[in-house]
Amino acid sequence: MFRYLIIFAHFHMAFRLPELDSLAALEQVNLVYDKDAYSDDHPFFIVQLPSDEDARKLARRSILIKDVIRLYADEPTLERVLETARNTPDLIGPYANSSFRFDCRAFGSTVEHADQVARIEQFAFLPAGDVRLKNPDVIFFYMEDYGTLHTRGHLPPAEPFRCMFGVWVGSGDRQLVNKYDLKKRGYLGTTSMDAELSLVMANQALVRAGSFVLDPFVGTGSFLITCAHYGAFTMGADIDGRQIRGKGGKSIDSNAVQYNLTGRVLDTVVCDIAHHPWREGEIWDAIVCDPPYGVRAGARKLGKGPKSKVPPGPLVPVKPNGEQRYPQTVPYELDDVLVDLIAFAAEKLVPGGRLVYWLPTVTDEYTHADVPLHPRFRLVANSNQVFGTWCRRLITMEKLREGEQAEEVVAIKGEGEAQAPAHAKFREVYFAPGRGSQPSTPPSERA
Repeated sequence: MFRYLIIFAHFHMAFRLPELDSLAALEQVNLVYDKDAYSDDHPFFIVQLPSDEDARKLARRSILIKDVIRLYADEPTLERVLETARNTPDLIGPYANSSFRFDCRAFGSTVEHADQVARIEQFAFLPAGDVRLKNPDVIFFYMEDYGTLHTRGHLPPAEPFRCMFGVWVGSGDRQLVNKYDLKKRGYLGTTSMDAELSLVMANQALVRAGSFVLDPFVGTGSFLITCAHYGAFTMGADIDGRQIRGKGGKSIDSNAVQYNLTGRVLDTVVCDIAHHPWREGEIWDAIVCDPPYGVRAGARKLGKGPKSKVPPGPLVPVKPNGEQRYPQTVPYELDDVLVDLIAFAAEKLVPGGRLVYWLPTVTDEYTHADVPLHPRFRLVANSNQVFGTWCRRLITMEKLREGEQAEEVVAIKGEGEAQAPAHAKFREVYFAPGRGSQPSTPPSERA
């Protein structure tokens, strides 16, 4: 096993390790690390991997990894780094006649060009060949860490806290964030999930070529697009057919055309998760979704309210003139949505398949017991994105294979006098007019 320095993008910190673990599972890479050594305060994390090839496998689909470095020195000063590098046999032989480039970077401060050159020149003892700025055989990498405002105070120190040296191995796939940027997408809605988090969710769902993926609350189809990018065949469903059909020639279908994914974004169905048309049995490799809880409209499902004037009979009755009537809908509280979603996933996911969804809750009232669990699932990851008085948690669950048992099993719905979870009647309670501190609107619900 060798040491590698992972340099993360310095945002969405809560999702870094869940995505990393999911990619290790997807690529079947033996990843070892000390979770206690991880910190949100900086982008650096040291892991152990069997080889450079495994490091590249881990990085090549990552959205939150910027670079992976084969780490040779991690010291408090440049002088110590130079001493360690001189005494590292692995640096002497492999790169003796290789063309090279030297990258010198800093986190939390700026190092002037002349100072960068001065630092690089001190590595002149490395037995490399000719300098080649484009496509060299090897990229030597030196990084200085000056900390952040949170860890150091207002001004950066004169000297770095930490100096690291190694050989660049690979990069993440962050260019996809720009490719699928919502600002460039033809068809959008007020709840379209931003590209970065959609891609992260696809990774946590272990989406791969040939996967069958469902979004049962499809909206404008953000997850259909990003999952299809990774080779999955995707389908969506929603109670609101207007979002599926779109307007003015723009729709989920037009987005699939825009990204040349028409062969993978298969179709959409107007239905709710409690009244669906899917055949019996285990169908889906992954279910990726954002259940409706929004500021503008809560969830609804097919049903007849107490004041309904529709005569008894099927949910889709026929008008006297023979025309089909649009089915009635009734409010669908979030805790009931989640109960149905998890029960549906337990029935329809293949063993080892993953359910990845957003759970909104109140920051101060949340407890771990609020996460709905199920005897056929294990909880893989629970990461939060905070918006002040409330947050949403990205929940990843994996369906157990035959013979496996969940580490913890609790009922997915409260019993007796049990306290309601922090997401119960979320929209009614926490977005109610007149509430003292109005929550901010998440990025996925901004027009």
